[in-house]
Amino acid sequence: MANSKRDLFLKRRLRVRNKLRKMNAGRPRLSVHRSNKNISVQLIDDVNGVTLAAASSLEKDLGMVGHNNVEAAAKVGAAIAERAKAAGIEVCYFDRGGFLFHGKVKALAEAAREGGLKF
Repeated sequence: MANSKRDLFLKRRLRVRNKLRKMNAGRPRLSVHRSNKNISVQLIDDVNGVTLAAASSLEKDLGMVGHNNVEAAAKVGAAIAERAKAAGIEVCYFDRGGFLFHGKVKALAEAAREGGLKF
């Protein structure tokens, strides 16, 4: 029986996350979520179960409320890099979830790297 798009997405998300967890134990996780209208990202400490920093296109100070395009993703990536530096984090690992590393997710990652995050 054919799998639905949602089932394939969930399988891909678990596969990516489990591979990353094995390779990058002890480092914070930069987790990306992309919806049809917004994009958000969190720096998560999985050992303590705490969010260390977060950024989203829903924030009014970024000026991209209701926009979900490559420019909005780049602004969110720059914002998370700035907030991570303020929290004292320079190294993390990038968890794209079940999303493909293309378009908005790629723009967010490149902006975070330019902002000083290493992954």
